Amino acid sequence: MDTPWQAIIAALLGLFVGSVAVASFRFSQRQMRGKDPEPSEDITPDESNILAVLSGGIVLLKDSGEVLRADATAVSLGLVVDNELVNGRVRELFERAVATDTAVQEDVEVPRSTLAGSSVYYLTLRFSHLPRGRILLAAADRTEKVRLENTRRDFMQNVSHELKTPVGALALLAETVHDSAEDPQAVQHFSSRMKREATRLGRLVKEIIALSQLESPDALVKPSLVEVDEVVAEAIDRVRVAASSAQVELVSGGTPGLQVYGDPGLLMTAVRNLLDNAIRYSEPNTRVNLGVSGDAEVVRIAVVDEGIGVALDQRDRIFERFYRIDDARSRDTGGTGLGLSIVKHIAADHGGTVTIWSEPRRGSTFTLIIPRAFPKGRDAESKEHL
Repeated sequence: MDTPWQAIIAALLGLFVGSVAVASFRFSQRQMRGKDPEPSEDITPDESNILAVLSGGIVLLKDSGEVLRADATAVSLGLVVDNELVNGRVRELFERAVATDTAVQEDVEVPRSTLAGSSVYYLTLRFSHLPRGRILLAAADRTEKVRLENTRRDFMQNVSHELKTPVGALALLAETVHDSAEDPQAVQHFSSRMKREATRLGRLVKEIIALSQLESPDALVKPSLVEVDEVVAEAIDRVRVAASSAQVELVSGGTPGLQVYGDPGLLMTAVRNLLDNAIRYSEPNTRVNLGVSGDAEVVRIAVVDEGIGVALDQRDRIFERFYRIDDARSRDTGGTGLGLSIVKHIAADHGGTVTIWSEPRRGSTFTLIIPRAFPKGRDAESKEHL
């Protein structure tokens, strides 16, 4: 099959995978949210006063399990759907509190959505008894705290393992240069290798810092309106020299004028990393295509390459920190194994996701999916409030 047809087929398959992911995401979110609980009139002034001074993840129930009132946080955390406690473990704790007539407190994990592999909220739930057979559920969200603890725990192990290779290489090369001081050719050869290892070390440190910032709670505090065309143009400009050096042609196109809410710098980094990854794993005289498309609710940025592809057993791991498909190629091209992990975090911080379609020796399609700033049909209404 000719190379252009392979690229076209890869792009179509990638867009199909992205569309399926979007449809699943919408369905999952509708399932998780359900309808907002209707306020109940069966609440006394004292109970209303108690609810008024409490904040975050508060649910008032009858001992029969009927939800009298749930605030927006409780609904967004997936504790209440259609006036019911839906999570099995949460309901078990509620039933234990009713059966024992005592307060119950426990740490639980609640899925963010019904999608397979969805991340979770880490919550501390406390069920307390009130008069008239009422049960008060107070949920404290520990997600960011747990996330930070896990990051700190993994940081030393991962970083020490990854840093020792370039640091060790630099030490050995420096010693070799010292011993070869009277051989100009050897000094030139080994000093060029030192420069390459120093560049790799600098990139590794820079990406470790970037990833640690993305994993902090304030990674995206003040999103702004972002022009996708500008993000794509800058990302392509950043990798143009690398593509030329690798003899890889860059082609871009798609729907112009799309907008999202977020951080333009972070989004540019995500697109650049996808392009950089595609170039790194492509052979000379091949093409990397970038296509932008959108539907009523999301914007998709697809990067299609004709490279080595990703085996089925590796696809679940490629977004892990420091994971590399081909260690030898990564060493030659300066890859750190952090690029796709950074893309995943940026997508999540923007309320989106990243998908992959790939076949060994047929290339890969990575699709960054971000909620659209002005959903179709509500554009005029949304822009009037800017």
